Order: sequence, then C-alpha cells, then structure tokens
Amino acid sequence: MSATFVEARPIDSDWIGWLKSELAPTHPREIRTAIIVAGAVLCVIISMALQVPELATCAYMVFFISKESKLLTTITGVIGLIGLTIGIGASLLLYKFTYGHPELRIPGMAIALFLGMYVSRIFVLGPLGFLIGFVVAVSQSVGEAVPSPELLVRGLLWLWVAIAYGVGLTVALNLLFLPDAPGPPAHLPKPKGFFVSDAFTNPAHVHFALKVTFAAIAGWVATGSERISYAGLQLAFAFFYSVFQGYAPDTDLDNVRNRVVGILFGLVVTGLVFQYIWPERASQRNSK
Repeated sequence: MSATFVEARPIDSDWIGWLKSELAPTHPREIRTAIIVAGAVLCVIISMALQVPELATCAYMVFFISKESKLLTTITGVIGLIGLTIGIGASLLLYKFTYGHPELRIPGMAIALFLGMYVSRIFVLGPLGFLIGFVVAVSQSVGEAVPSPELLVRGLLWLWVAIAYGVGLTVALNLLFLPDAPGPPAHLPKPKGFFVSDAFTNPAHVHFALKVTFAAIAGWVATGSERISYAGLQLAFAFFYSVFQGYAPDTDLDNVRNRVVGILFGLVVTGLVFQYIWPERASQRNSK
C-alpha cells in the first residue's frame, strides 16, 4: 500500500506549488496519457461491439497496467495475467466449498486477501500476490447475486477474458508507442531470490496484510503510486464503474450515486484502518 496523499506531499512546500509541480506537463507524461486514453477508448469500442462483459474492469486495467517504461509495463502485464489466472482458478476451487454458504465464503475471502497482501510484501514480485488476493476476494463477493453455479462459472471466465485482453492491449500499445527508457544505474543492487531480505523477520508485513484485510471486509481497497497518480486511479475507477453499466447509455443516476458512495465509504474505512492500526509512514520505510 502506498503512502497517503498527505504523506507524499513535501512538508516544506505549499499545497498550490506542490500541485503545480505534480501536474506540470512533460513530454513523457503526454505520451503516457495519450496511450492510456487510446487504450481505454479501444477497450470501450471492442467490448461494446462484441458485447464482452466487465467493460468497466477492462478499461480500468489500462490505468492499472500502464507504467513508466516498456519493460516495467510488460513485466506488470505478465504478472497480472499470471495472478489473474491463479486467482480465477483459486476462486472456482473455493466456490466448490462455499457456494450457497456465505458463512464459509466470508472467512475464505478474508484468508485469501490476507495471504495475498502478505505475499505482496514479502515476495519480490509483489503485485502477483496482490492480484491473486484481490481477484479471489472480489469474485467471491458476488456469489449470492448469481442464480446458478453455471452462470457463476461463466461470469468468472468472462472476467478472465475481459481483463486479459485489456492487459494485452495495454502492453501492446506501450511497446509500440512508449519511448525507450534509459537503463537502471549500475550501482543499484539486483534482487537475490524470490523474497525480500526481511520477509520473515519484519512484523510490518503481517501488520500490513491484516490492515488491508480489516479494511476490505468493509469497503474497496486500491493501491497507487507515492503521489497524485492515486487520485487519477480513483477518478478512473469511479467514472468507469458509474458510466459503463451495460451496452447502452444508462439514464439511472442511482447507479452513479451508489458507486460513488461505495467508493468514498471504502476510502474512509481504509484511511482509518491505516491511520490508527499499526501506522506505517513512508519516511519510515524509506529509511530502512
């Protein structure tokens, strides 16, 4: 989980100056923005034309997968597909025991989310654990809304299709149009093994996993970068999940209201949990 908006702001600067510097136009930023816009538009066109379900999730993947360089975007995309596949498979297996039994499914969601968040902290490929836990938790949360197991399996498989082609499209656009980034400095140490150095000795990893689990039984949890890009992810999430309710324009504003209220509630709960339960500041992590 990244630093909060307040923590990321430099202490010795004013809000206006900080926002101006964060929103200042640069050539790489213009290119990345154009790629993200093109990817989201293509996801909408393809999903609308072929009536692929989960349009909002597909378009949101463009924001989630796009990174600063071709290599990082490609690695994130591959990790995303692996995590998605494992998460869908794990959710289908879990439904074998929890379908029709919410008293079992809710603890299963909590355990899956805790393990995913814990792995995201101790594993070098942290996003893999996050995606697995997130996919399992989200897919398990819709069990009671689906009238039959057949439709449930069909919906989960369509979710894989929607996310997978969104990820693939995003990686392809970045490989084609994102400029090559300079290589990493030679003095930076290369990671050894699959786990971080303090994977099994630092209790902060367990605390982090527990905090995310506490926040996600009550609302939505998301992750972002250190600074203002997190606000961009929230804007995209709220917009996509409010507007793309089907394959035709939605005139019912109740859906928009419910989505926004749900997101705000999730942010409030997440903020309270991370503020008061084992608080961990960005400065503390950077000093280690």
